[in-house]
Amino acid sequence: MKCKTIHKNLVFFLEGDLPEIKKKQIEAHISNCDDCSAFAQDLKKTLGIIEKEKTTEINPFFYTRLKARLESQAEPAKIPFWKPVLAKVVQPVFFSILLIAGIYTGFKIATPVQVNTASVHYTSEEIFPYLNEMQSEPIEEFLME
Repeated sequence: MKCKTIHKNLVFFLEGDLPEIKKKQIEAHISNCDDCSAFAQDLKKTLGIIEKEKTTEINPFFYTRLKARLESQAEPAKIPFWKPVLAKVVQPVFFSILLIAGIYTGFKIATPVQVNTASVHYTSEEIFPYLNEMQSEPIEEFLME
């Protein structure tokens, strides 16, 4: 067998998952090849370390400490029943009033302003003589003719 094939099957060999024929072929190759033998030893050490890390020891007092911590936690303060209801009612009412006020303001802005034409006519009669001096000075009118 080639070394590349041995390296692919070495993990299964060390765990004992290979059939007997392949086991014997790999054992024969490892006994003859120094590189594959060294690789097998390193892989065996690595798998041993991983196996030690897999099995963690459970602390016997873990459950009692966890239970004590859960019991020592204070219960959350109870909220009066009317506060959530009040928030659910007040908020929509407030926004409805705000919407109605916005619509009313929009209509007020959109309507044209009614101007009192009598006061405009009165002011034009008061100001116009100051702008038209021809009526107040007849000599100029006489000279212009």
